[in-house]
Amino acid sequence: MRRFLTFLVVLGLLVFGHRLNQRPPVTPDEATADVRRFYDRAAPRYDRVIRLAEWMLFKDGRRWAAAQARGDTLEIAIGTGRNLPYYADDVRLTGIDISPAMLALAQERAQRLGRQVELRVGDAQALAFPDSSFDTVLSTLSLCTIPDAERAVREAARVLRPGGRLVLLEHVRSPLLLVRCVQRLLEPLTLRLEHDHLLREPLEYVQAAGLVVEQVDRSRLGLVERLVARKPS
Repeated sequence: MRRFLTFLVVLGLLVFGHRLNQRPPVTPDEATADVRRFYDRAAPRYDRVIRLAEWMLFKDGRRWAAAQARGDTLEIAIGTGRNLPYYADDVRLTGIDISPAMLALAQERAQRLGRQVELRVGDAQALAFPDSSFDTVLSTLSLCTIPDAERAVREAARVLRPGGRLVLLEHVRSPLLLVRCVQRLLEPLTLRLEHDHLLREPLEYVQAAGLVVEQVDRSRLGLVERLVARKPS
């Protein structure tokens, strides 16, 4: 509980440290464009900021997620490439992100690691790949900021091959009433300033997309979810 409270304090400081006069998006296209602009601006400091949240909440989550990948793998919202060190050598990796600035940092990381990866600017809500293109689709800490996360999950299901797996590491709506109330209080600010939804439930999107859930683990007062789902053969 102490770490959770510390995390809330830090989150509050980050939230109030940003501009308070940003105009909320009106249309889906505007929402997507706003997210792109935000991450283009945030890219230089992203690794420094996310490192604290990972230490408090997600621990070895990135390592766990990347270890689930098999074969042709698509990572949506690959960001600065923080998962790259953890993929197996035989994984054939493609990464997309809405932000060119984030992708540039991912490219630099891939080069330092000697990691082969195809990086593209792309929108998880409208993937530019044919049906049944990948054995694995992976998302870590991205469904909270994608404007239409349910659509993104449907797109992930579409590009999965039969028998392929969707792997998610996300922060989600807590089942604990007190924690959920705090999330509800914070969400208007995190949405306006960070494009960050605190009350989403990816499991619902996965089930609605027709995927078969194989693993769901919750931790950190129910805030963190690890999920693996399979596309029926």
